[in-house]
Amino acid sequence: MTDLALHYFWWIAALVLIGGEVVLPGYFMLWIGIAAAVMGGFVFVMPDMGALTQALVFGVLAFVSCFAYWKLVRPRLERIVPIGNERLNRRGDQLIGQRFALCEPIVNGRGKARVGDGMWLVVGPDLPLGATIEVVGIDGTTLRVKAVDVA
Repeated sequence: MTDLALHYFWWIAALVLIGGEVVLPGYFMLWIGIAAAVMGGFVFVMPDMGALTQALVFGVLAFVSCFAYWKLVRPRLERIVPIGNERLNRRGDQLIGQRFALCEPIVNGRGKARVGDGMWLVVGPDLPLGATIEVVGIDGTTLRVKAVDVA
């Protein structure tokens, strides 16, 4: 391969890796692709770099970029959107631990609470209208609740 074509090889490898990330997301191909793009820049600036040196520098760049993602980028992303949030598409589970006021009293163990712009069926101890409740569990679309002392 000529020196001119060698840096193109790294940039094409970067495009393939980043394209692979689009098809099979997991973040690591993206960061290794970024390392390949940086390597292409190094080879463009230093065309006399040998193949072994390129391989070693690429390995270091790939490790550093993945480590930077793992230690710097990922924690910031998790604060914005928790990775692996098993409650993401289960709205009822997201309500566990939250407090609401009853919009219908709990009589014979059943009542209703206003949650956002909707009303949810609740089960728990008999409580008067307006009492503060805390969600302790969920059964389908019914919230299991307990009374909260508001002192």
